[in-house]
Amino acid sequence: KEEDFEIIDKKQLPEAAELRNEEKAKPEEARWSAPILSLAKKASENLALSYGSALKSASLVGLVSKPGGSDSPAKTSTRCHTMEERANLMNMMKLSIKILIQSALSLGRTLDSDFPPLQQFFVVLEHCLKHGLKVKKTFIGQNKSFFGPLELVEKLCPEASDIATSVKNLPELKTAVGRGRAWLYLALMQKKLADYLKVLLDHKHLLSEFYEHDALMMEEEGAVIVGLLVGLNVIDANLCLKGEDLDSQVGVIDFSLYLKETQDSDGKQDGGITAVLDQKHYVEELNRHLSCTVADLQNKIDCLEKTNSKLQEELAAATDRIGSLQEEQQQLKQQNELIRERSEKSVEVTKEDTKVELDTYKQSRQGLDEMYSDVWKQLKEEKKIRLELEKELELQIGMKTEMEIAMKLLEKDTHEKQDTLVALRQQLEEVKAINLQMFHKSQNAECSLQQKTEAISSFEGKTNEMMSSMKQMEERLQQAEKARQAAEERCNKMKQELAGKLDSCRQQMAQLDSKCATLEKELKSEKEQRQTLQKELHQEKDATALLKTELQQMEGLKKELRKLQEEKQELKKVHEEQEQALQEMGLHLSQSKLKMEDIKEVNKALKGHTWLKDDEATHCKQCKKEFSISRRKHHCRNCGDIFCNTCSSNELALPSYPKPVRVCDNCHTLLLQQCSSNSS
Repeated sequence: KEEDFEIIDKKQLPEAAELRNEEKAKPEEARWSAPILSLAKKASENLALSYGSALKSASLVGLVSKPGGSDSPAKTSTRCHTMEERANLMNMMKLSIKILIQSALSLGRTLDSDFPPLQQFFVVLEHCLKHGLKVKKTFIGQNKSFFGPLELVEKLCPEASDIATSVKNLPELKTAVGRGRAWLYLALMQKKLADYLKVLLDHKHLLSEFYEHDALMMEEEGAVIVGLLVGLNVIDANLCLKGEDLDSQVGVIDFSLYLKETQDSDGKQDGGITAVLDQKHYVEELNRHLSCTVADLQNKIDCLEKTNSKLQEELAAATDRIGSLQEEQQQLKQQNELIRERSEKSVEVTKEDTKVELDTYKQSRQGLDEMYSDVWKQLKEEKKIRLELEKELELQIGMKTEMEIAMKLLEKDTHEKQDTLVALRQQLEEVKAINLQMFHKSQNAECSLQQKTEAISSFEGKTNEMMSSMKQMEERLQQAEKARQAAEERCNKMKQELAGKLDSCRQQMAQLDSKCATLEKELKSEKEQRQTLQKELHQEKDATALLKTELQQMEGLKKELRKLQEEKQELKKVHEEQEQALQEMGLHLSQSKLKMEDIKEVNKALKGHTWLKDDEATHCKQCKKEFSISRRKHHCRNCGDIFCNTCSSNELALPSYPKPVRVCDNCHTLLLQQCSSNSS
């Protein structure tokens, strides 16, 4: 398949001497950029290892395959041709990325869409994405664009949805090629072009719908190009999509940008300058860190002075509080004595009252117990009577239900017999209808006999047969009438029997109703008796409630007694705790005096020691080794001298610092000895 490449004639390309003169005429730009830019330059130089081979094979990009004689040589030639195309495209991609990074770093600013190396990079990338694309046939015609596989990125990577929506919302873009170019611009500005293409290459089963099996994106060259695109994250690009005609741009590769000779001497000079710049930045960072530490130490000294003044104020306030607490203790002792006298008097009075109330409660309790036992016996007897009455009622209800069931069965029998009578009557009516039909037929036959006197002889046999059938029908009618009469007699007998049974049932029902009336009267009398008993019970419950309230009052008095006793014990505990608190306050005062003496000693030590500056010390005070980049300076927070890391690796909590800080070995031993002497 042919690719959309355009080759420029070698005559149009400028010569090497002209390019050298143009480079010399240009003013040298500032080469003191940041260390990151120098590293990016080195990376871009490493990408151009195949510089010469790319220039030799650049003219072969996009050429038509040679016609083959037979089928097998044609296939081999097409394979070789596609291999050459992939290699040429990959080499051109390497060159375009290298020159783009070099030119962008030399400029030192964000790139615009008019920057020639950036334009050429997009042209080469477009050719790489078009390599091996399948042609899709539609109703309009054939469609061959690289925007189809780029649309898959939105489904595979949700972060790319912003790019897809912004491309779709641009009204200027009307073709798929323009949308694909806009997508590439936005991905480069986000610095995620390599990541998005890597996601596509990870899902080659989806790319097979758009590319042939030997396309550049389906082979290893695609992964190499994605790796090269990672270097473009160093570049900052600001591309304006509005106002640009991306649909009608022609992708032409300009080889004049890649006809520059490498300059080894400039590379060496750049390497030396970048090393000096790295050292300069490192020294500046060290100075900044040291200035920050000096400011922190000065702030800590100010905080220590403030804490000393606060401690002195707190000591004065503590002495005042001790005096006030002693006065309060004396007042509390006097109040305790008064409370004791009052509580003892109240306890004696309450004891006498409780004795009198207990005697009265015992007398009333005996009478109530006797009343309660009598009422309980009456309730038991009434319960027994009530159970017997309920049993009798259940028996009567059972008899009544049995009578109702018998009546229902009789009604069912009568209904069934009535149904049989109705069926017999229907049969009689049918027989009568048949007789009427036969009578009508006989009349019609007589008429036909009068009209057809000539044919009487022929029909005499038939008339005799009809007469015999008539006689049989009459006999059947007589039998049916006899059966009907017998059925009517049976129905009459059944009605008489049912009437007798209904009379007996009605008599039994009247007897049961009379019994029910008597039972209802008895129930009413029992309910009245029960209501009177309930009233008596309510009265007794009210009396018991009054007694319970009196008992609760007695219990409340007992609780008050217990509370008074507990308050007495609590007052004793408070008195003892206050005495212990006074003793502890005395201990705290002695400890605070000792701490003040320690603080004074520390202040004296701090005033005696001086904080050495970083510039004054060039060697460690203990091991006398010279400081360097690997052996850094460290201040001892106790004496203020400067030591190396090995001589000041210990940490201790000093009075002036809330957390453990760095201390030299000598100060560490001295402070440990002081702590052991203080603890002993």
